[in-house]
Formats: sequence, structure tokens, C-alpha cells
Amino acid sequence: MRKVVLMGNPNVGKSVIFSRLTGANVISSNYPGTTVEFTQGRIRVGEEDLILVDAPGTYSLNATNRAEEIAVRMVEEADLIIQVIDATTLERNLLLTLELLEKNKPLVIALNMWDEARHTGIQIDLERLRAQLGVPIIPTVALTGEGIKELVEAVSHASPPERTVELSDEEKWVRIGAITGDVLTLTHRHHTVRERISDATIHPITGIPIGVLVLLASFAAVWAGGEAIRFFVLDPIFGVLQSVLGSLAGQLGPGLIRDLLIGRLFDGEIVWEESMGMLTTGLYVPFAIVLPYIVTFYTVLALLEDLGYLPRLATLADTLFHRLGMHGHAIIPCFLGLGCNVPGVLASRMLETKKQRLIAATLISVTTPCTAQTAMIFGVLGAQGLQYVVLVYATLIGVFLVLGLILKRVVPGESPELLLEIPPYRMPRGAVLFRKTLMRVRGFVLEAIPFLFAGILIVNLLYFSGLLAIIGMIFAPFFAGWLGLVPEATIALMMGFLRKDLAVGMLIPLGMAPLQLVIAVTVLTLNFPCVATFAVLLKELGPRDLAITLLIMVVTATLVGGAMRVILLGV
Repeated sequence: MRKVVLMGNPNVGKSVIFSRLTGANVISSNYPGTTVEFTQGRIRVGEEDLILVDAPGTYSLNATNRAEEIAVRMVEEADLIIQVIDATTLERNLLLTLELLEKNKPLVIALNMWDEARHTGIQIDLERLRAQLGVPIIPTVALTGEGIKELVEAVSHASPPERTVELSDEEKWVRIGAITGDVLTLTHRHHTVRERISDATIHPITGIPIGVLVLLASFAAVWAGGEAIRFFVLDPIFGVLQSVLGSLAGQLGPGLIRDLLIGRLFDGEIVWEESMGMLTTGLYVPFAIVLPYIVTFYTVLALLEDLGYLPRLATLADTLFHRLGMHGHAIIPCFLGLGCNVPGVLASRMLETKKQRLIAATLISVTTPCTAQTAMIFGVLGAQGLQYVVLVYATLIGVFLVLGLILKRVVPGESPELLLEIPPYRMPRGAVLFRKTLMRVRGFVLEAIPFLFAGILIVNLLYFSGLLAIIGMIFAPFFAGWLGLVPEATIALMMGFLRKDLAVGMLIPLGMAPLQLVIAVTVLTLNFPCVATFAVLLKELGPRDLAITLLIMVVTATLVGGAMRVILLGV
């Protein structure tokens, strides 16, 4: 396997470039026979895997300390060299460039901090600089990932320089002066408002708080929009349908056909979320509960995409999600999962590898409560005290992080680095937003609704056949003993497979203590997904990986629930 060595002066962003190129698959060790530490990873270039080594920073190949000696050795071992240059201090960096050219090895230059050079009025004529040095030169912004994709492409075509001239130290400095005089132009300029906004949303110190606010505002918009669609559009439609189906129920009379089509009647009335018929609950769950949030989620997602914010959000989240076996783009399906797990799982297909998709779908379906469930959690525990709500979500966040760290190590496959461009901010166009949202909603209806409908049919058959109750009786001793809950909570937790928010509501009349409710709500979230999410997981992952995900859910819910019983209840 060929070795690529990353060279550069100290503090030029070399380590950030290394992280962008290698992602999560890195190791740190000491150079053989020394105590000098270096980092090594892998980079995929086309169909070839290369070893990438982050050499210690050095100003010259004339080593003056132990670390620089190791850097010089690494250059000798390299099959190809990437030099990272600070574009704001070009002259100081060119001495190392000329020395690397004398090694007559393939060399690619990453002209880093390109945005800062522009902002400070430093203009570098790239074509002239390329002509002067005779090697590929790619402007990059390591912080945002700008130019990283082009850098990888340049590596794939790199070859030894056409000309190598041996120069004395004095001649090198004369040469450096001639190069900078030919390619550099200095002007005075101030950041534009758009540049200041772009900088603020990508720099971690300001970008992370802004990102949190954007996610909270987006989540609020999705929830409010979904509720509005339900209240003003769908509830009136289902109100009319309720009378039609009520008449049909009367005509059918008691029996299996009415049970399957209409379900149970409560005081002679259809209750959409509890009747459990194919024409009642089977229609209401996907179209009145899931679809409104799908529409608003995809609208907000299209807005953030066309505005140009999503790549910035992905960049900010990249470091955390790489540690969990994914990359920054995974924040989008996780965000979607907070509204409804169904679009969250569907959005995991944007991740490149099977490993990343499996981890994302598992974390979403195991640890992420949907909007409806969140509302019920606040309703059940909020009256007992906000600290109990915080305890539930702190536990779920902890499980998300720990489970992600474990899955990264045990799930086979690759987690490639995040290669994306950071576009300028643009004003979205209404017609484009509408078409994009309509296309995605249509895809959801055609792809997911049939699976949701089939899943609800299966649950209904289990319910009306009495098998669901039998399963609940079998597991009642486990829920009471291992989780410390009352036996009656078993049926509520089993009903979570149909609707988790409904199952949370069923816990209210059981008279459990607040800490018992915390355990029950947490286990309900971690356990089997609702039928809608289950159906989509089957479609996206396939039977084998779905079985793996379900096993992870059961084991996680069991271990976390037992640990919470010991910690919170002391029994």
C-alpha cells in the first residue's frame, strides 16, 4: 500500500486537513525507536487505499530537533507528499516547498486558509504559482472542508515534478522572493456582511450555538406546521370520514370483518388512535399523524439546503459523528428523527456506506423520541417535576453516545471521511422549494405508506387474536422484577409497538412513583420501535440488519432499564 506523507510548517492547519482526509480511521503511535508521536490513517483515492501519515511540523528539511528529524525520515519513506501551506504567509512556507521539490517525488500543495487570505486582501495568482512550481496547487479551507475533494482528485493524478533544480540556501531565498513578487498582490478590503455571517456559522465557537438555535427553531417550525396541517386540513377530513365509517360499522355488525376494517368502537364511536381497524387506525396513523410532519420536515430541510446552511451544520457536527462511526451528514437524519423516526430512518440513506446507515438507523430508532412521544413525556412527567424529564433525556443522550461508540467498533465496514463543498449563502426560490418538497413527500407516500399499512395490519391481527395480551402476560414477571415496575405496565410497554405516545399515556393510571415512570418511559423509548418505524427499517435495512437492530434495542433497553432500577430505586 502506497504511503502519503502530509508535510507543512507548524500551525498551518495540517492536522485539520489530515482529519478531513482520513475521518475516523486513524491511529496514533510513536515512530519506531523514538518517543516522537505521529498519526496515521487511510485515505481512499479512486479505487486505491493509501496510507496517510501526519508528519511533525517543520520549517525545513534541515532538521534542528528530534521531531524535525522524524519528519525528514518520513519524507524519504513517502511515495507521495502533500504539503500544507498557509496562504496568508506564503513566503515563509516556500522554503520547505523548494526543498521538497528537490526530492523528486510526486508533490501536491494544499494552499490552506484560502478564505482568510481573501478576507485580508491577499490575492494569489494560482495559475502563475502553479507555473512557477510545476506541481498541482489546490486552495483549501480546512475548517469548512472547501477544496478537500479537489485535493483528493489531485492526489490521484500526482506525478514527480518535471524539473528539479538544486539550489543553495541563498539561491532558494532569492527564488522565493521572485515567486512571491510574481504571484502575490496585496489590497485593503473589509469583510462583507455575507462573509461575516458565513464565518460566524462555520467557526466552532460561534457556529455551534448558532447551529443549536437553528435546529431548535427548525424543530419548532416543523412541530407547529405539522400541528397546523392536522388541525386545519386533516382533522376536518377525518371528521367527515368518521361518520362514513361509523355508518359502515353499523351495517357490518359485530364480527371479524368489522374488527379488521373498523376495529373497536368506544361508546359506539370510532377513536382513531385506539380502534385499530385498517380503515381507522390504519389510515389515521400514516396520513394524519406521520404525513403532516413529513411535509413540514421536508419543507424545512429544503429551505436549509437551498439556503446553503446544511453543509455548514454537517461540518460543525463532523468531529462528534465521526467518533460514532458516521460523519457530519448524519446530523440530518438524527434531527429528522426528533420529529418522526420514519423520515429519520429514510434520510439515513444519504450516508455512503452500509455501516454508516446501519449505525444511524439504529441510533435513531433506539434513542430518539418523536414529537408525539416527547409531548406525552412532558405531559406525564412534567407535572411531577422538570427534573424527571431532564433525567429521561439525559439518559437517552448518554445511551446515544455510548451506543454509537460501541457500534463504531463492532459493526464491520468503512466510515469514509466527509468530502463536501461549502457553498455561499443564497436566497431560496419558492418554486424550487415547492417542487423539491413535493418530490420527497411523493416518494415517502409511494415507498413508505404501503409498509406502514402492512405493519399496522400485522399488529391489529396480533391484538384481535389475543396474542399481544398473551405476550404481555409472559413478560410481566420480567418487567416487574428486572425493571421494578408494576406488572400492569407490561401491556402499556407492549402497546408501544403500535404507538409509543399512546403507550406513554397508558402509564398514567397505573399509580407508579415518578422514578418508576422515568424508567418506564426510558425503556419504552429504547425498546422496539413503533410499527411505522419498524416497517421502514425492514425496507431500508433488510431482514438481516433489521434483526441486528432489534437485538441491539432489546439488549440496550434491558441493560439500561436494569441499571436505572438499581440506581434510581435502589433495589
